[in-house]
Amino acid sequence: MSRTLEEVQATIQIAKLKENDLQNTIHCLTFGESVSSGDYCLMELDDTLCKHIEAGKSLVIRGDQDERAVLCSEDKTYDLKIADTSNLLLLVPGCLTPDQLTTDNQASSQLVHAQIWGFSNSYWELRKRHPKLKKLKRLLMENPYEGPVISGQEDVTEGKYTMGDLLERIQASEEELEAQLQTIHACEVNGYWRLLDFDYEMKLLGHITQLVDSESWSFSKVPLRVSLEELGRLEPQEMIEQSLNCYGRRYTDNDEVFFALNEDKVCRATAQMLLQNAAKFHLAEFQEVWQQSVPDGMGTRLDQLKSLALVDRSSKPETISLLRVEDLPEDTLERFTHLFTIRQKWTEEDITPYIQDLCGEKQTTGALLTKYARLSTQNGMKVFNSRRLVAT
Repeated sequence: MSRTLEEVQATIQIAKLKENDLQNTIHCLTFGESVSSGDYCLMELDDTLCKHIEAGKSLVIRGDQDERAVLCSEDKTYDLKIADTSNLLLLVPGCLTPDQLTTDNQASSQLVHAQIWGFSNSYWELRKRHPKLKKLKRLLMENPYEGPVISGQEDVTEGKYTMGDLLERIQASEEELEAQLQTIHACEVNGYWRLLDFDYEMKLLGHITQLVDSESWSFSKVPLRVSLEELGRLEPQEMIEQSLNCYGRRYTDNDEVFFALNEDKVCRATAQMLLQNAAKFHLAEFQEVWQQSVPDGMGTRLDQLKSLALVDRSSKPETISLLRVEDLPEDTLERFTHLFTIRQKWTEEDITPYIQDLCGEKQTTGALLTKYARLSTQNGMKVFNSRRLVAT
């Protein structure tokens, strides 16, 4: 039964409270029928996400059955964690907070009856995290694009994914997913997102650099129209343009579209092509072969291979091997554990390219090294080795 205003005022007196110290608007709460703690889940949102919801936009929970769920907005990803509270949290629609009460509401004491729709002693706490993108490349590698289907062959759809399919499977926001698709040189073919087979990608790049050489063009001014006309007889024009987008910068001059090829990207891709065919190379031999393999006029440098290849200067002779950051674990502890199985001691210069992507907005590689590695000195040089941490 609902209380009257007189009953509430009598209770205030019994509790020895001063009515003047309280809000004049008094809420009398009652439980609705069949109210259960499992009827609702509460979630704590920051100002950004509140404005996101108030603007009519949605939040999506993503994750397969074997994955921990994450929450995604249109451009960010958040970990979901249950936080317990000692206070019972009540869900009361229409309940006015003190800042929502107007002067008219508080002119004289009044009683407002409100019904409790649900309650909980826990809520979902959000923590911004890096998107989980490692799975994306694995899915797209199920059916890499190796060129147009030959006449008579069946174009199978198994192992192909639309953007909608990827959003269902990948724990990332749509904006983060689109950025990663661009990073790994994926492209949309007949409505499906495809990852180019690396050999086919290098074949396309080879066609372009050979055309540049035969036409005596500058690497900084490769005309799109002529390139498509000349190379369209060898490969689909959209694939030629895809390669130019991946390895060049698009710009317009006198209403004509040109591309400036990126020397670092071309040299890096050539190095990967050479390194993937051998476990290790003698560094000096590799540098010679690498320089001979890139187009004339381009120069190779070891700093072009950060996060792609690892140089071992402690061996005699010095060696270099393929080590791609995208092949390493996404979890920070697992990443450090894996790196220290590859090499017991790391210089800061060598390890930084392999942990930089783990840093949050306000985190530095130095802070990560302090937490997950131990600093020591070897032959007068600062090196980092394992702290032998365990997961918590």
